[in-house]
Amino acid sequence: MPKDTGIGASDKRREDIRFLTGAGHYTDDIKHYGATTAIFCRSTVANGIIKSIDTSAAEDMPGVLAIFTGADFADVGGNPAGWLINSRDGTPMKEPKRPVLAHGKVRHVGDAYAAVIAETELQARNAAEAIVAEIEELPAIVDMAAALAGDAFVHDEIGTNQCFDWGWIEDNRAATDAAIKAAPHVTTLELVNNRLVPNAMEPRCSIGSYDAGNDSYILQTTSQNPHLTRLLISAFVMGIPENKLTVIAPDVGGGFGSKIYHYGEEALVLAAARKIGRPVKWTADRTEAFLTDAHGRDHVTKIELACEKDGTFIAFRTETMANVGAYLSNFSTATPTFLHGTLMAGNYTVPNVYVNVKAVFTNTAPVDAYRGAGRPEATYSIERVIDKAARELGIDPIAIRRKNFVKPDQYPFTSAAGLEYDSGNYDALMDTLEKHIDRDGFAARRKASEARGMLRGLGLNAYIEACGIAPSNLVGVLGSRVGLYDAATVRVNATGNLSVMVGAHSHGQGHETVFPQIVGEMLGIDPASIDIVHGDTSKIPFGMGTYGSRSLAVCGSAMVRATEKIIAKAKKIAAHMLEASADDVDFKDGQFTVKGTDKSVSFGEVALKAYIPHNFPIEDIEPGLEETAFYDPANFTYPSGAYACEVEVDPDTGKVRVDRFVAVDDFGNIMNPMIVTGQVHGGLGQGIGQALLEGARYDDDGQLLSASYMDYTMPRADDLPFYTVDHANGTPCTHNPLGVKGCGEAGAIGSPPTIVNAVVDALQSAGKNVTHIDMPLTPLRVWDAMQNA
Repeated sequence: MPKDTGIGASDKRREDIRFLTGAGHYTDDIKHYGATTAIFCRSTVANGIIKSIDTSAAEDMPGVLAIFTGADFADVGGNPAGWLINSRDGTPMKEPKRPVLAHGKVRHVGDAYAAVIAETELQARNAAEAIVAEIEELPAIVDMAAALAGDAFVHDEIGTNQCFDWGWIEDNRAATDAAIKAAPHVTTLELVNNRLVPNAMEPRCSIGSYDAGNDSYILQTTSQNPHLTRLLISAFVMGIPENKLTVIAPDVGGGFGSKIYHYGEEALVLAAARKIGRPVKWTADRTEAFLTDAHGRDHVTKIELACEKDGTFIAFRTETMANVGAYLSNFSTATPTFLHGTLMAGNYTVPNVYVNVKAVFTNTAPVDAYRGAGRPEATYSIERVIDKAARELGIDPIAIRRKNFVKPDQYPFTSAAGLEYDSGNYDALMDTLEKHIDRDGFAARRKASEARGMLRGLGLNAYIEACGIAPSNLVGVLGSRVGLYDAATVRVNATGNLSVMVGAHSHGQGHETVFPQIVGEMLGIDPASIDIVHGDTSKIPFGMGTYGSRSLAVCGSAMVRATEKIIAKAKKIAAHMLEASADDVDFKDGQFTVKGTDKSVSFGEVALKAYIPHNFPIEDIEPGLEETAFYDPANFTYPSGAYACEVEVDPDTGKVRVDRFVAVDDFGNIMNPMIVTGQVHGGLGQGIGQALLEGARYDDDGQLLSASYMDYTMPRADDLPFYTVDHANGTPCTHNPLGVKGCGEAGAIGSPPTIVNAVVDALQSAGKNVTHIDMPLTPLRVWDAMQNA
């Protein structure tokens, strides 16, 4: 029987009540007395020298309070990359300054070079239009190969468009090269991981406030990571002391990675608030979001798979150009390297792996982590080349994967790419997948499709990902400039209800539901009596935010540790109340009992006593019941899965329809099955969107051709099938107290290669010699591939 509540129960999301009834409280909903509006002047050219900016006409316009240009921030710091990556020859990456406002040059369409602060939005917009900027347009650098070969630079001061030339693992390079040279069979595939625009429902918004009385600032902003934003503004960008800056992220309407990072608009509204002495608010419109939110993916890769004639894998070797855009965003250097290259062994016992990544500056919007962050790029390359190799060798695509899977008795398993997988059972996942997909009935379904003039294909995929990025000592060696722990404070009030302050930020993940389920079960109390507090740096001890499927594995573990401290102290108080030794006190289902007796007190009674310590032995027991814990994981968590889908392709138009999709995942122990299923559904929708519909396109002049929903196709309900989701094959994580693995990105990681494999299978069933089509598989691309097969 399913549980009614607590760990493992499908408790309904408590936060959905306010969202579905319109009672959510987002940044743009916040109204301050005397608030003003900021509007940015943005470049309409991708590359150009700023010759002059004339603000004189705008300064005299009605309602204008202040105008800023890049010159106002010339002496402050720049927004840094969070990871320092060295090239394979040992030289540090090139890290040009990313200013608050462009100064000297503009480097992508949408690059902000001025900002107007006015009483109203209309007045600010009118004044912004009156600013005259003389910008000498230069040829745009858009294509990565051309950027590396040319002698014109996005950042002239560094004299190159190559940020770094990274090799992983460099010591494996010679052995991998030799293995591929000597291999009986080598499959080669060149592919593109298409650039994506995050498109959260809520655009970015920031409100800056300044209190002259105590020289302090408050930034309310759409952030997945308030503490990181505070740290970057304080330490690198503006020099505001951290104790004088509070960052608050209220309800946030989606992020998918794009709201992890600090953006210049956040610093600008703080500087403006100090200058004019009033709150300053900026809300992006959708065009600004398309032009300036950090984009995702954008890799061009050549991958080689060497194997025996029987399909035994010998080596993977990849060469990738990764677009970082015009500036380095906070996680942009980690995404194509350690979040991507270290997964290039996949689920397999392949003995040799070598990864080369060249990060390239171009005159395009910055590129950073987007749902999956490097893991989808790795999985796509691996799973597409495996499918191609299986066809070349005449081996069943499931059989070739099973032949090379890491087996359950091999854990802990150190992959050829250097990660230590702690648990998993990939054959069991594939067994479950085969039960769901009714492979024996596929031939009949294909025949039925053909009778309707359609081509049917079956695609498969097996993935593994590393998430809950950790531990701090390892990532520090690899180049991270921050720690990757998290923190939680559990505060038990005198009346027995709880406030749990967590460093993770909830913006769709269900923290307000799942975290109370865990604490409630540990303490034997009703989860409804537990309130989750997040998103406010003045209330939380510290936190590294929500991204990389880390909330439960890292922050949740900190919460568990803090709750364990609560129980330990509460036992001392209970022992005092029961006139017993703490070692003789048991705690279960909310009751403290003395072993071997019927003497007991409830958790609520202990909570009240903690705040009324009339006769406490103060030297042994402090008043109050509040504990904080920091948790730094020993390793990543390693979710894995096996996916399959069937598609129908219209040979007359190239239109692809996803008919069915099965996702079988290992997420370790499951805290709330319904929320896990919802996370997978969301990821599948985004992955299918990437595979079939979405693609950010720049022309040769650096103009974003897909800068609105007229030109950038988001998946709709009729583009998506009903999903079969199964996460019953969990193998617990061995190194966190909950045994959990991340689930938020899996769907976006496993679905793109599954879709493309299915489409290729459909075309090959019709005798079309199509081995690959680059995403998105639009009708035109599919139709064109069939005509040129």
